[in-house]
Amino acid sequence: MGDRLRIGELSRLTGASPRSLRYYEQQGLLHAERDSNDYRSYPPGAAVTVTRIREMLATGLSTEAIRDLLPCAQGGPALLPCSLSWDRIEGQMHRLDEEIAELTRRRAALARYADVMRQRQAGTQRAEAHSAGGSTLSSASSAPGNAWSGGVP
Repeated sequence: MGDRLRIGELSRLTGASPRSLRYYEQQGLLHAERDSNDYRSYPPGAAVTVTRIREMLATGLSTEAIRDLLPCAQGGPALLPCSLSWDRIEGQMHRLDEEIAELTRRRAALARYADVMRQRQAGTQRAEAHSAGGSTLSSASSAPGNAWSGGVP
């Protein structure tokens, strides 16, 4: 077998599980041969390839994009500049910017929701304090902390 690696050895070297390595094979990202015992046998450079695959997966790139970009992933981290790598990377950054904008919008909406809940809680606590002192709970719907007109929807 020489300097070829079995799946367990490649897993230990890279930190990728054997299941992940098999998935990379299914996706056409990693190539193995079968030895006489039908064990997977990977070439010596497979550890570097797996490291590049994992780096690119961490950026959110799809396995399809990674398959296209792997030829540009030589000589260390990052990619060699080529029209394909620029297009893919710029496209991924654009998608991430859109996702960030959407998440920011959702967070702002959730923060407004939480503010209303806090105001309602404060209004309820004031109403309970008044109620304990002889007031009625009906004053809660007009309490200053109640953000919704007409009380709880």
